[in-house]
Amino acid sequence: MPEIRCRFEDKELFIKLDDDALVDIDYVIGLIKKYQEYHKPVYISDHQRAGSRKYPDALNGVRYGNGKFYMFNRKLVQCLDLDIKYRGSRNEDSVFGGMVSNGCGENNVEYVQEDDRWIWHKEYTNKNKHIDLSFIKNH
Repeated sequence: MPEIRCRFEDKELFIKLDDDALVDIDYVIGLIKKYQEYHKPVYISDHQRAGSRKYPDALNGVRYGNGKFYMFNRKLVQCLDLDIKYRGSRNEDSVFGGMVSNGCGENNVEYVQEDDRWIWHKEYTNKNKHIDLSFIKNH
């Protein structure tokens, strides 16, 4: 994330997409138009809460985006907690959610639910087409 802060200063919106996911370009363009120059930090994804019985203090209850797709703006990047500390194993998506929560404050972020009609994960089916997006069976 420090690289995004310094190397991409002229960029306002960022997307993280799994390598076995596909997103409709018109959907992305619509999000760009709606959230470009937005007045507060924006975090678009399929949000859920982290939980851990083994490590209850490790990002427990953190709101984070499902990893297949998330989009966020520069205001979110600027307030991320880059020095987050946690115990136990967590995936990068929940850690990113912790960086958002710790740095920006959950109440200060515009959490937007993604529209899954325009995001395909692992497989794409439309009309007479069916594509296995995880062709290499390592997922």
